Amino acid sequence: MTEVAFLVFAVSISILWLLGFLWTSYTILSQKPLEPELDEVITTEFVSVVVPARNEANRVLEKSISSMLSQDYKSFEVIVVNDRSTDGTGEILQELAKRDSKLKIIDGKETESGWLGKPFALQQGFEKARGDWVLITDADIIFSPYTVKTSVKFAKENNLDALTLLPRIVHGSFWETLFMPVFGWFCLLAMPPQYVNDPNRKESMGIGNFFLFRKGVLDELGGFVLVKDEVAEDLKMAEILKRSGFKMRLEYAPNLIETRMYSSLKEIWEGFTKNLFSGVKFSFVKSAISCVFILLFGVLPIVFAVLFLLMGSYALAFWFFLIYFFQVLTFAVIHLKWQGNILYAFLTPLGLMLFLLILANSTVRIATGKGVTWKGRKIYEKGGVRPPVLR
Repeated sequence: MTEVAFLVFAVSISILWLLGFLWTSYTILSQKPLEPELDEVITTEFVSVVVPARNEANRVLEKSISSMLSQDYKSFEVIVVNDRSTDGTGEILQELAKRDSKLKIIDGKETESGWLGKPFALQQGFEKARGDWVLITDADIIFSPYTVKTSVKFAKENNLDALTLLPRIVHGSFWETLFMPVFGWFCLLAMPPQYVNDPNRKESMGIGNFFLFRKGVLDELGGFVLVKDEVAEDLKMAEILKRSGFKMRLEYAPNLIETRMYSSLKEIWEGFTKNLFSGVKFSFVKSAISCVFILLFGVLPIVFAVLFLLMGSYALAFWFFLIYFFQVLTFAVIHLKWQGNILYAFLTPLGLMLFLLILANSTVRIATGKGVTWKGRKIYEKGGVRPPVLR
């Protein structure tokens, strides 16, 4: 590639990152959090909170379930499906159930043929749910005391069939603080909230951390049968809802729910290897294009900047450093808004490289049938449940 070609490339990418910074700033700064409803809400509508739990003993299971049981709302139950855990999850749940009769525990069945573990656990919980509303959440989510009250009131006032909430992400380690904002940014790019909430657009987004449904809607869909073989069942369920004409919204709710999704690089690698290929619809083409774009636009510019600086090509070095400057600005906004660490914005290329590697690993393992391991189970391995498009 000649010097002129490098210059054209650098200028073009600089402009793209400037536009990306402006778009990201507008999208993030225009997000208005769904604030807790502190006033008393008079309602007789019953809410069933359904929580699949597998091997959660060493995380925040007790704190999570306790926060759900401590809701400032009168009519609700919490149904936890102990999804064949092999650790102390069952014992913790039994102790909690002794303290509060609102907690119902289901000993999960062996996963049936054609199902993945989590959708099957959700189906079992749904079949026992008695509520007018069914709230799907995870066993590592910490609720505010006003979460159920606020979400049900908001859903009713806006005549929603479903409501999904974005939590505050708690960062504990270097790798979490580096990677999670990058992942969140890609979600913004793929599914901007303003598009997700526009009924005239096809974009959809479901967050398994918090997904509230009218019971009648789930009854009409047959529960989770339509997503029984989906590793990202929340994304697929949102797609089905919007395509079917149901009214749903995505809201940012950092003061209502929070979670620490993963606590180490190993968990990040395994957890997102499970999900990222699904995020590109199990498409080899989309995965390959994504990897190339991330490499060219996100990772290599800082490498080129340093190389051209050392070679004395200062004009080229300037333009590639300008790309890096806009990268840092973009992720500085993200870290500030999402309560990360602004210093990690300077490590953006490293975070993008990690995303690329996990996406490539996810594609290879799922496409070849090697499968991925999550909480002691193999997912999408050859001979087992396979993604519909790869069968």
